[in-house]
Amino acid sequence: MQSNSTKPQPSSISRTLQHLQHVRPHALASLRSLRARQSGRIPACRGCCHSCPCCSSVCRSERQPKHGRTARAGRPGVQQPSRLRQVQQRFGSCPRRGEWAVLASSRDSGLSADAHQNDAKPVPISPTDVVEGAKQGKFVWARRWTIIGLCFLAFALCNMDRVNMSIAILPMSKAFGWDSTTVGLVQSSFFWGYLLTQVLGGVWADRLGGKLVLGFGVAWWSLATALTPLAASLGLPTLLFARACMGIGEGVAMPAMNNLLSRWVPVQERSRSLSLVYSGMYTGSMAGLAASPQMVKSLGWPSVFYIFGSLGLVWSFFWQRSATSSPHDDMRMSDAERKYVTENTIAKGSVGRIPWKKILSKGPVWALILSHFCHNWGTFILLTWMPSYYHQVLGMDLMRSGFLSVLPWLTMAISANVAGWVADSMVAKGMSITKVRKIMQTIGFMGPAIFLSQLGRVHTPGAAVACMMASQGLDACSQSGLYSNHQDIGPRYSGVLLGMSNTAGVLAGVIGTAATGYILKNGTWDDVWRSAVILYVVGTVIWNTMASGEQVID
Repeated sequence: MQSNSTKPQPSSISRTLQHLQHVRPHALASLRSLRARQSGRIPACRGCCHSCPCCSSVCRSERQPKHGRTARAGRPGVQQPSRLRQVQQRFGSCPRRGEWAVLASSRDSGLSADAHQNDAKPVPISPTDVVEGAKQGKFVWARRWTIIGLCFLAFALCNMDRVNMSIAILPMSKAFGWDSTTVGLVQSSFFWGYLLTQVLGGVWADRLGGKLVLGFGVAWWSLATALTPLAASLGLPTLLFARACMGIGEGVAMPAMNNLLSRWVPVQERSRSLSLVYSGMYTGSMAGLAASPQMVKSLGWPSVFYIFGSLGLVWSFFWQRSATSSPHDDMRMSDAERKYVTENTIAKGSVGRIPWKKILSKGPVWALILSHFCHNWGTFILLTWMPSYYHQVLGMDLMRSGFLSVLPWLTMAISANVAGWVADSMVAKGMSITKVRKIMQTIGFMGPAIFLSQLGRVHTPGAAVACMMASQGLDACSQSGLYSNHQDIGPRYSGVLLGMSNTAGVLAGVIGTAATGYILKNGTWDDVWRSAVILYVVGTVIWNTMASGEQVID
């Protein structure tokens, strides 16, 4: 019988078992990956995470898996998923520990929903791209919109905590026996601290990054707000100190925000983005003025400070988890959006030495400083004294004066965003930035001047509220004029420039708010409005003579 020298071929069952033995470790790794992504937990190891789908084996403490394989799970002939290829192209290999949790969300990582099937299509990154994507039934949330949205909420909280005193001051003055001079002192004490941190906030933001500075500011002023009732019970000096501490926290908000948006927002979107963020202040004013009277009536005046202060602490938690100071630091941002943003902003890192002499030698800088003073005189009078005006002159009770105080801020929130889109459209059509800024700010000055001058001639609540609404609605054009100009003339030092000009604006708030109490003690409301109108006219002349939309500081 002839022997068979050839090796017996394995049966189909044996081949199947061998295949399963080969695939099983990789199947388990993929299962771990799926479970880890669904639960949001990534096993802690020093190199790559256990859930990394492009590793050939599960890594263990010190041992690193092999990288750079072109086939998934080390199996030749298996086409690598397109999303995985994108990840490896972005990081050069497998993502590091914890990074896969970020990349698991295709929206945040900038990878389209079709990435598991075909090569991912470009993410919509500009407004035009978003519109075109929407026509095709696709929508992607750009990372810069998250930063803008969080800044909007921060500014809403800023003014909610600021205007609650204008409502609470009425029952507080009765409870503690304050006259109008003392009320003006309490209202103006906020600006003492607010004045101290304007320039410092700009310097800190330009050096340390806007995320850290803005996060600190919101947490600080929210805590000071929550402690205000306790401070009031301890006496007037303690209350003044608490309000000044609140001002210290809010003082860094605007410079830090300006620093953030100068890095995150392309020039084509600057006016409308800034207008949206600043409209958060008006939204906060509306929310505070609308909610505070009911809270005072139902829960007592301390409740407005406890509740509004707590909201700021909640915001701080989400800010720390979601924000970064620059697109370059953001791991959730797509490469396409990062390229679009950086190509349309002036790339800059942290600022070292501030060229104070050079900055102060520029005429457009002084146009910002002086115009900001003139603008804020009238703005802060309305912010802090409007409910008192409705109560004293028009005879309204606390509930009705609080409700009607909301309407001018509602007009301001709407018109600010409309003005921002108009200004950006004017720039897109080829009009010079200088001309756009001058047109918008002239409207922002002369509009309020015209309508505030009419308040002395009206004697009905409806007419007075209409004048206030028109005044504040036209004032909102300043967001596309004065408040957008810092990034035009010196983008590297936008935080410092806003700190400098807002210092002048805060001085106007300190002097104007306290002076209003003194004027009312010795004069009339007509004298109050007359002082604001004069400064609006002066600001118009200064702005149109000295302002520029061109970069004057490198």
